[in-house]
Amino acid sequence: MQTLTKTVATGVGSYRWTICSLVFFATTINYLDRAVISLLKSNLETEFRWTETDYSNIVIAFQLSYALGMLGVGRLIDKLGTKLGYALSITLWSVAAIGHALVKSTFGFVIARSALGITEAGNFPAAIKTVAEWFPKKERALATGIFNSGTNIGAIIAPLTVPFIAVQWGWQWAFILTGLIGFIWLVAWFFIYEVPARHAKLSRTEFDYIHSDVDTATDTENSGKPVSWLKLLGFRQTWAFALGKFLTDPVWWFYLFWLPAFLKAEYGVEGTAMAMPVALVYTLSTLGSIGGGWLPLKFIRGGMPVFKARKTSMLIYAFCALPVLFSQYLGSFNMWLAVFIIGFAASAHQAWSANIFTTVSDMFPKNAIGSVTGIGGMFGGLGGMLIAKLAGLLFDHYKALGSIEIGYYIMFLVCGSAYLLAWLVMHVLAPKMKQVAV
Repeated sequence: MQTLTKTVATGVGSYRWTICSLVFFATTINYLDRAVISLLKSNLETEFRWTETDYSNIVIAFQLSYALGMLGVGRLIDKLGTKLGYALSITLWSVAAIGHALVKSTFGFVIARSALGITEAGNFPAAIKTVAEWFPKKERALATGIFNSGTNIGAIIAPLTVPFIAVQWGWQWAFILTGLIGFIWLVAWFFIYEVPARHAKLSRTEFDYIHSDVDTATDTENSGKPVSWLKLLGFRQTWAFALGKFLTDPVWWFYLFWLPAFLKAEYGVEGTAMAMPVALVYTLSTLGSIGGGWLPLKFIRGGMPVFKARKTSMLIYAFCALPVLFSQYLGSFNMWLAVFIIGFAASAHQAWSANIFTTVSDMFPKNAIGSVTGIGGMFGGLGGMLIAKLAGLLFDHYKALGSIEIGYYIMFLVCGSAYLLAWLVMHVLAPKMKQVAV
């Protein structure tokens, strides 16, 4: 935020930060809608008699459809453009979120989650493309960190509202009221957003600043020519991003869908008592998201090359994820110690996420950003699907043995070590994150 203030004060302009705030609110709504089900898990388990495997299958339905949606929607947004593509996505996912209220069976939730997954897939390809259109490279990680903090705000708002709505009016209204928020955002989006070249309120000074990168001419020439998936899959840079997402996205999925269940299983926390610990985890995550974008900018301003600043920051964040291994041990003394450590690990993930998303615009021209983000999102969704299945099987197994805490320890071990492995894979495939020529 200090960078934002300094930028405005120097006369460069600030309209791009208005656009960033719109993307932030869209991401908040995106995560609010997807987090509702995890907070209603106890209610729905009782009503529909779910096992842990039933719940994991519902989570998998969302993640599989999200992964498949990512593959197609990224290219669609490259074709339609951010304004129309983003609007279409949030309209459809809001309808899908509200549709959960009509579900009458476990299979119905599989269908509803599938619809939500495939439509929510549009958020990140559109958001990353918007940032690439409106920000120079040196500011993209910070802008990404700011809008990506919406994932945490959505996850904070959910435990502070969803359990209370469910108690007062029933679980159906939790889905309806959260789903309606997307339509409010649509009004603001159509009134405020346009690409920089056609935006009537954008000053020439800020326009020139946004387009101060050396690759801008190429991007402008190719802006209307999406690149084929087959061609993109031939680049090592595509695989660096995709495999990085495959290894680390599942960690966030696990925290999002199983944190409430962990608190109930190990500490007996449920219902409205869930609000504060879950909110604390995602509050800490917000700090990581914004700080994760600030650190590489500081390195770049100190003279470090962009790729080195990005990779150094990501390595630091990978080490910061490791302490989650000790969350259960510390939680044996006090639950809040476990909550804090999980929050710190979630913060590290968000810092990592702010940078791994930005590697796409570092390595690819703007006409390929939506497609590459979609490919990486698909791999991240597939990884999330695998971790959901693993979690369901582990927890059912150890619950039957009366030792579910062992299942959670195994999952925290996987979560804590994923980032270092991902960093190594990305380093081997794209050591200097060189931009491709498409």
